Amino acid sequence: MEDGEWVLVRKPAEKDFWNPTSMDLADTSRPLKVTFSGPAKHWTDAIPIGNGRLGAMVWGGIASETLQLNEDTLWTGVPGDYTNPEAPAALAEVRKLVDNGDYAEATKAAVKLSDHPSDVYQLLGDIKLEFDESHVKYTEGTYSRELDLETATARVKYSVGDVEFTREHFASNPGQVIVTKISASKPRSLSFTVSLDSKLHHHSQANGQNQIILQGSCPGKRIQPKVGLNENPKGIQFTAVLDLQVSQGGVIHNIDDKKLKVEGSDWAVLLLVASSSFDGPFTMPSDSKKDPTSETLNALKSIKTLSYSDLYAHHLDDYQNLFHRVSLQLSKSSKSNLGDGSLEMKEVKSSTKNSHFSKSNDGAVSTAERVKSFQTDEDPSFVELLFQYGRYLLISSSRPGTQVSNLQGIWNKDIEPAWDCAPHLNINLQMNYWPSLPCNLKECQEPLFDFISSLAINGSKTAKVNYETSGWVAHQVTDIWAKTSPDRGEAVWALWPMGGAWLCTHLWEHFTYTMDKDFLKNKAYPLLEGCTSFLLDWLIEGPGGYLETNPSTSPEHMFVAPDGKPASVSYSSTMDIAIIREVFSEIVSAAEVLGRKDDALIGKVREAQAKLPPTKIARDGSIMEWAVGFQDPEVHHRHVSHLFGLFPGHMITVEKTPDLCKAVDFTLFKRGEEGPGWSTTWKTALWARLHNSEHAYRMVKHLISLVDPTHEADFEGGLYSNLFTAHPPFQIDANFGFSAAVAEMLVQSTMKDLYLLPALPRDKWANGCVKGLKARGGVTVNICWQEGDLEEFGLWSMEENSVKRLHYRGTTITAKISTGKVYTFNRQLKCVKTYSL
Repeated sequence: MEDGEWVLVRKPAEKDFWNPTSMDLADTSRPLKVTFSGPAKHWTDAIPIGNGRLGAMVWGGIASETLQLNEDTLWTGVPGDYTNPEAPAALAEVRKLVDNGDYAEATKAAVKLSDHPSDVYQLLGDIKLEFDESHVKYTEGTYSRELDLETATARVKYSVGDVEFTREHFASNPGQVIVTKISASKPRSLSFTVSLDSKLHHHSQANGQNQIILQGSCPGKRIQPKVGLNENPKGIQFTAVLDLQVSQGGVIHNIDDKKLKVEGSDWAVLLLVASSSFDGPFTMPSDSKKDPTSETLNALKSIKTLSYSDLYAHHLDDYQNLFHRVSLQLSKSSKSNLGDGSLEMKEVKSSTKNSHFSKSNDGAVSTAERVKSFQTDEDPSFVELLFQYGRYLLISSSRPGTQVSNLQGIWNKDIEPAWDCAPHLNINLQMNYWPSLPCNLKECQEPLFDFISSLAINGSKTAKVNYETSGWVAHQVTDIWAKTSPDRGEAVWALWPMGGAWLCTHLWEHFTYTMDKDFLKNKAYPLLEGCTSFLLDWLIEGPGGYLETNPSTSPEHMFVAPDGKPASVSYSSTMDIAIIREVFSEIVSAAEVLGRKDDALIGKVREAQAKLPPTKIARDGSIMEWAVGFQDPEVHHRHVSHLFGLFPGHMITVEKTPDLCKAVDFTLFKRGEEGPGWSTTWKTALWARLHNSEHAYRMVKHLISLVDPTHEADFEGGLYSNLFTAHPPFQIDANFGFSAAVAEMLVQSTMKDLYLLPALPRDKWANGCVKGLKARGGVTVNICWQEGDLEEFGLWSMEENSVKRLHYRGTTITAKISTGKVYTFNRQLKCVKTYSL
């Protein structure tokens, strides 16, 4: 049995609860469900399901239902040329202006380095269900809708008279299919009409085999305002097939070759499969040999013989192998502790009367009401739910072989979504994958590494032509075609050649958690080499002997130049140097692991490391964001880029750089708590790294507020009723950032050190247990605590022997961890039990 398959089960008070071979679920008294009391009124009320590639949003309508569909390869455009032969001249001009201190003029001139925008993520279409007229008069108080995180299943229930209707929806990764089962409690009571539609150019037709086939195409160019769809050049083609099966006695009619009508059935099963002609980021859609129609029909044929029970069982085995690796239980104080180590589920009182989101038919408070009441009741079990929801969304939007999770995961309803749904490399794509390693979902990060490999191919051309450097580079915004050139428009967001370098830090992190030397040698190191080569060439020796980056911006943040003019371009922003320092440290470490520390490249890196400028502290005690002490016109700016060295970087630490940590602390106070969801969760992780539990928790609480989708302009950050996080509008990064930040509050690690409960809010989560978190060095960690103090913890590794320094509230001990052994420690950090797996 592999490490990732272990599920730990028993309650905190039981002393032998560390057995990692148990396959039972953890405490089931507190179901992990997102619940609703009515159908969705807005897209952000709908339930997301997904298998990494295919996604759906379940609205839960009664008389009519919509399943809005996505497939992760549906994008506008074709492979592009991400080079600019005129860039070297523009680069020289900008550098000269920066050297002369003409920052405002340099900012204007830097627009010449910008390029075209990214392409745009598209939607697949809709499954539309229309039920007979009786459903309009459903029985009041019988409706419920929920997403069960334990099973990755969406369910809708309601009654019409004495008949209960049930719908179950799930997206199967093994079957590569979205499955819907509609059932009636009374025989022959189910009748409805189904159709398949799309906002994209398409043709939909029902055939004689109880199927609807939709064939369509994405625009070959992104849609320009007032221009509409442009089919030249040929864009990505796609096909979706909806297959309908009914119980014996049920009848299916073909309606005008457009719809299928079911009459007099006990149940019906809908299978939705889809495919596209996308054949990688370097193949023109017109040259693709993939036939999406034949691929889709073959995929359907391979699963059509399976029963609904078989499809569901395969789905559960696959999903729960990932989801059940980590469990989290939290409660407040001894007054809510049952005494036997189990955790009491307390009723959540609603603070809002007569809300649309009130109680479901089983009396449970809707999740939206729980969000509303959190500011007063601070229910720890809601934190559990939101933590696990982030893990659920990552499993559902990123699997081996899929595209990377984009700005909305895989869920999108628009032809022109906000920010194009494009992966942004100055925080958002990276944050999407922050929970993958500590939250024990390493496989979900594989699409990121495939994507980095594609970026390196295009980025080597961009580096050579635009900047006349070796290696490879990527900027702020990218897309399915692995765009590596700068974005369009102003330098404040367009000119940022550190995107690829930040992504490369994930390569080394993957090794530190998995200790996979084959991955390090064959995947990570070549990409790190290319990135490092670019960075060495990009750095310029400045007048003070330090190496500089010029031009340089701090992502999306302006400053006031000494002449009083607004500007964004200068040299050696703190984030630039922090990322470079991190990459250089990582490739040196990787070379040591692989026995390549004498390589010529590593020698150059060591020389460059000694010449990197230090992180500066401003006169007011904060971390300087730019190399010069410019006036900041927006002290509460949403980005905290200059704090990268603390998190997700490792160059600023509580133990080794206390003065810088003090400056980070002040910087966070100065920045304030306001900001979009991703900013809030980044700040949560930063406070956690400072071991400041009070302020980490303040940011947790700050995120948990309900956003009204009809008044998004009144909000910044927060949660929608389906727990999607808001910028606003919806961006998925904060969902992932939240899970990572909570993990950071409970466990922190280096290759040699393990910090237990470093930022635990002891008064808010006084009692708890977390099982299955991962730490660097290939270690799995379980921790239980009571009344805010460590009670017991367990460690084991299946990767290699290691020595760990264990830290808890000022106490440090050294422990030898042997492969294949489980170690149980008490609150004094004394090993009290060891056994072999």
